[in-house]
Amino acid sequence: MYLKKISIIGYKNITETSLDLCPGINCFIGHNGEGKTNFLDAVYFLSFCKSSNCSVDSQVIKHDADFCVLEGLYANESGDEENIYCGMKRGVKKRFRRNKKDYKRLSEHIGLIPLILVSPSDTYLIEGASEERRRLMDVVISQTDNTYLAALNRYNKALQQRNALLKMEEEPDASLLDIWEEQMAVEGELIYSRREDFIKSLLPLFQKYYNQISGGKEQVGLTYTSHCQRGPLMDVIRRDRYKDRAVGYSLHGVHRDDLDMTLGGFPMKREGSQGQNKTFVIALKLAQFNYLSERLSNTKPILLLDDIFDKLDADRVEQIVKLVSGDSFGQIFLTDTNRDHLDKILSSSVPSSYRIFTVEHGDVVND
Repeated sequence: MYLKKISIIGYKNITETSLDLCPGINCFIGHNGEGKTNFLDAVYFLSFCKSSNCSVDSQVIKHDADFCVLEGLYANESGDEENIYCGMKRGVKKRFRRNKKDYKRLSEHIGLIPLILVSPSDTYLIEGASEERRRLMDVVISQTDNTYLAALNRYNKALQQRNALLKMEEEPDASLLDIWEEQMAVEGELIYSRREDFIKSLLPLFQKYYNQISGGKEQVGLTYTSHCQRGPLMDVIRRDRYKDRAVGYSLHGVHRDDLDMTLGGFPMKREGSQGQNKTFVIALKLAQFNYLSERLSNTKPILLLDDIFDKLDADRVEQIVKLVSGDSFGQIFLTDTNRDHLDKILSSSVPSSYRIFTVEHGDVVND
């Protein structure tokens, strides 16, 4: 699947633009703050029904505008086309349409247009809270498994209900707690199983990419930890019900899962330099791309590479250039302030497989 054409009105600092894109590498050049990342975020929005960096939809609408429109025309390897439309207006629920038909639930759209984003903020995967690392697993697995996304939604609903009961001043109804704990256990075991399988498949891919980018100089690790590893989740949740009641929320469950990231056997958060951290998350995202490609029968995910060369030495930049110039990737969107990096990539690519755009003050134009 690749994006043939995109139209944007009133998205962040982009007033209006309409671009024809190529199925290979689409390069966006511009100084910091001109709108390169905002353009990539619009592409991300069309895949996930939300922004990658704004939790509130109204925040993506241009400050002096009342509404925002995104429309993308996609084509798969067979030539079949998909038209995806999103309209947002302040104070009104957003509308998402596929081929002019509204979705009943936005979750139905997830996975239709698989996509992987690599951005500077990805270092939060290492430095941030465990929620960031769970989101990493959820975003990828949900694109290949609708049952996982449904289980995740049911689990979160049960968790919210249980926490509401735990916060009550009076003693909560034990039978109600039983109901929500049973649902948490059933859905949680399924979520754990899918996450465990995902990490087992991802680990060798991740280590391969890291070794390739770093020249095999460092050993990295990725270990999945979960309360499900302590025994049946129902027993784990109920074991500390009184402690949960005292703090007012659920201390155990898959909502506390984490990924231990290591460099040379020690925590990456403590040991890694800026360049090593950047290499770690890039290798992780490229491994996710490979994981999705292996499980999607007729399409390759779209790959968004936002300012990926910053803080990397020349050797690592060269290895990444070799990777993204290969034929294992599909459509790529790449941003940079430095034209030299792009020239190196493009010199390794088929001349007809790229387009270069300049971004200035929210205007995106074809060079």
